[in-house]
Amino acid sequence: MVSCQLPTKFTEPLGTENRSAPCLRGFARITLLPMKLRTPVLNLILLLSAAWAVAQAKPDPPASILVKAGKLLDVQKGSYIENAAVWIERERIKEVGRASDVQSHAPNSAKVIDLGSATVLPGLIDCHTHIMARMPDTDDSYTLALATKSQAFRALEGAYNARITLQAGYTAIRDVENEGSGYADVALRDAINQGLAEGPRMQVATRAIAAVGQYEPFGISPDLTDFPTGAQMVSGVEEARRAVREQMGHGADLIKVYADWNHPTLTVDEMRVIVEEAHRQKLKVAAHATTPDGIKNALAAGVDSIEHGHRADRESLEMMKSKGTFLVPTVGVIDAIFERTKNDPLTPKQRERREAFLQGIQQSIQQAMSLGVKIASGFDAGAPARQGRNADELVALTKRGMSPLQVIRAATMNAAELMGWQENVGAVEAGRFADLIAVDGDPLSDITVLQHVKFVMKGGTVAKDDRKLATGN
Repeated sequence: MVSCQLPTKFTEPLGTENRSAPCLRGFARITLLPMKLRTPVLNLILLLSAAWAVAQAKPDPPASILVKAGKLLDVQKGSYIENAAVWIERERIKEVGRASDVQSHAPNSAKVIDLGSATVLPGLIDCHTHIMARMPDTDDSYTLALATKSQAFRALEGAYNARITLQAGYTAIRDVENEGSGYADVALRDAINQGLAEGPRMQVATRAIAAVGQYEPFGISPDLTDFPTGAQMVSGVEEARRAVREQMGHGADLIKVYADWNHPTLTVDEMRVIVEEAHRQKLKVAAHATTPDGIKNALAAGVDSIEHGHRADRESLEMMKSKGTFLVPTVGVIDAIFERTKNDPLTPKQRERREAFLQGIQQSIQQAMSLGVKIASGFDAGAPARQGRNADELVALTKRGMSPLQVIRAATMNAAELMGWQENVGAVEAGRFADLIAVDGDPLSDITVLQHVKFVMKGGTVAKDDRKLATGN
């Protein structure tokens, strides 16, 4: 595999750079898929091709755009530029500053988008999505999804989720496994990059890797030996090595491992070989880990991020700080589930356990902040009601003691660093992609305004404009 580097040309979509030799791009890639995956993927391509035949190709963004707004948040400095403007050339930002200065430098022919008194921020980034998942919060929803939904249908669900995620102001996501939809997330990523579908920039983890019998779906009859699984199941170092190589070969941008479930699962040696193989190809490894021992095992193996970490103890957090490992807390989904079940009858013991769990999460996040652990935002949406509500995570993090600025940084510059895209996204700066959002109000004083994004631009193209204030010169 050719080493992964960020694109140098505007025409090369972020996330597709050097993923394979040129002779293997396009249709020829499909022939590399296992036989059982070719038919669903081809079906998906036919569906997308039909839609493409009806719709005209997306026009390129105007050569020059000037976006004006009441103020713009500099996430690095943590302060606003008042009466701000952003000059955009094609997909990237040319200049940022006060409108009077920037407008004097921009060409007279530039298209003007005047957002009035709105506040402009970088496009938001979610580092823990399951964009292919629309599984209700019921005991059998996971099994039913795998049993009744084709991979082509799952890909179309993912396309819908991707569109509403972009509409919510999230211009980039890190999709940490597709919950049993094969390599449909790779197809969705590529379709978005080619303009066949609308959605954020994507990094995809494809199938993820778990210990045999230690991930969804549970309770399947042993007679159903070919029943699909939510992750690629392995047992032993060599199976783990083969799994990561397969996933990288089929287009994974990162690798996801399940270090634990209710208790530690994959061994340190199994995870270590996964990390070694991934790092050799310049890919990062995310670890689902919620127990202290699972977290420490994943850290010992060298993973790049701990996903959830809900029961991280101080020793685990100190290890994360010393190794520079990111924490992606995913607390918004916890709040959503508990809100949905708040009226369910609980015994005093169950209520006590719930409160202890919530207190433990809050303590872990506050300890992580005090130790200087890097935190990136991720919502963990998997149910239909939570797709497109990624900003609920930002509100949930402020409830755990993070300031609005810390939370915004977790969803912009920190998230971009975790993804290795810090030179291209995560801030409104010259040279980066023109990924912008706009809201009414001040997100530094009221983080909830980010749940109501009015304007979204991705790569210089307007993806949403509820303000209806755009005008052209």
